[in-house]
Amino acid sequence: MENHKSFFTYMDHKFSDSSLNFDSSAFSDCNSDRSREFPTTSSESRQRKLFLSCAVDNSDDLIRYLITHLESSSSSIEEQKQAAMEIRLLSKNKPEERNKIAKAGAIKPLVSLISSSDLQLQEYGVTAVLNLSICDENKEMIISSGAIKPLVNALRLGTPTTKENAACALLRLSQLEDNKIVIGRSGAIPLLVNLLENGGFRAKKDASTALYSLCSTNENKIRAVESGIMKPLVELMADFESEMVDKSAFVMNLLMSVPESKPAVVEEGGVPVLVEIVEAGTQRQKEMSVSILLQLCEESVVYRTMVAREGAVPPLVALSQSSASRGAKVKAEALIELLRQPRQQQH
Repeated sequence: MENHKSFFTYMDHKFSDSSLNFDSSAFSDCNSDRSREFPTTSSESRQRKLFLSCAVDNSDDLIRYLITHLESSSSSIEEQKQAAMEIRLLSKNKPEERNKIAKAGAIKPLVSLISSSDLQLQEYGVTAVLNLSICDENKEMIISSGAIKPLVNALRLGTPTTKENAACALLRLSQLEDNKIVIGRSGAIPLLVNLLENGGFRAKKDASTALYSLCSTNENKIRAVESGIMKPLVELMADFESEMVDKSAFVMNLLMSVPESKPAVVEEGGVPVLVEIVEAGTQRQKEMSVSILLQLCEESVVYRTMVAREGAVPPLVALSQSSASRGAKVKAEALIELLRQPRQQQH
């Protein structure tokens, strides 16, 4: 994951994420697929062996054989599934094959599978594209093959596994800076926010990672806020058992640089949650919460008063006197000073 830095100045101090060692270690990168492996029933195992019996051991010939079955109008859905599954497995377990598969022409027929009405075939297409997208050389080919729109549609209508892997594929494609706005304008962000709110644990992780990547641009930050992202972020941060506190705080901190984010945090009940984290969270969680609160309060007397009334000063004092990083202490001290002078004119 790339680093995202946002800056703001208070009392001649220039603050940034990096001053708190905000790195991407909170996020597990979306790697190759975690779908189930091949079916294990005896009949399906025989079907797979029969399908591959015509292929040769040479991987180049095998790849061409599989692509032919993807492209051929005479291939049955089952044959397409088998071919997509084999490409998925080959690209999952053999990184050196990913670019070779793409150069052989697999991307376009795989992208076409993503629009299939057969949900299993769609899942295999999405998952194979995800695995190929891990190779940087393949990203442009995937984009130019028109993958974004069908990936977004799969994010809307696919199986739970399809949605997770579509989120991961969009994350991978968003690692090219020019793609962030294109993906943002495709309708992906509201769907990722929905996945963050309503998906299972793995889906929440994948959605938060994709949103973190996409929201390095202000346009996408505003989209995320307008899509209601603060509600699931606050809920996940309030649940210390969710294992999503760090990830959610990273995303929220990233969003605070746009004005729309601040009333949204307050309206969703974020202030008491952030203060509780400063009091009871891990060291990193405390530092991130202080960063969010400082940005919330820097230009608003109303928000300063609200944070002070929530009891933020004692845990902030404790943090400023602890063994926290220098950046964390400076931010805690700056926030304490703001909260102790809530009715002064803004700085």
